[in-house]
Amino acid sequence: MIDINIACCLEGDILLQYSPVGMAEFTVRTRKFITNPLLGRKQFVVDVLHPGVGSVSKKDLAESLAKMYKVKDARVISLFGFKTQFGGGRSTGFGLIYDSVEKAQAFEPKHRLRRHGLASEFLAKRRSGKELKNKCKKVRGTAKAKLRSK
Repeated sequence: MIDINIACCLEGDILLQYSPVGMAEFTVRTRKFITNPLLGRKQFVVDVLHPGVGSVSKKDLAESLAKMYKVKDARVISLFGFKTQFGGGRSTGFGLIYDSVEKAQAFEPKHRLRRHGLASEFLAKRRSGKELKNKCKKVRGTAKAKLRSK
């Protein structure tokens, strides 16, 4: 599984460079597992053991958790807050598995939804928002609602 490249320096020393071929091997464990029916999700702490590798991508972790918990769509899995232990080889983070995409869109923060491709990238411009706010200052009552709905 490891590809070894040998190169010679000017002094004649031999350098060995190890580069993993394919996906790195890692072990995923979950703890503090809670089912939260009000938010329609399962939440847990994720421990990842990855010796010899700096860190594991969240995409690879989401795929392995989807197999582990038999989730059909990996987009409903949200992983965040990962810290790699000093010296490497182990990371700890937090994970959420929503029951459906609709539940994820309802309760997940917008920035995490954008990362998973569940929310649109369009954000209103700052200037237009300020102009709308100042127009609303000049009118009263239901006229404000009409201005905001445009």
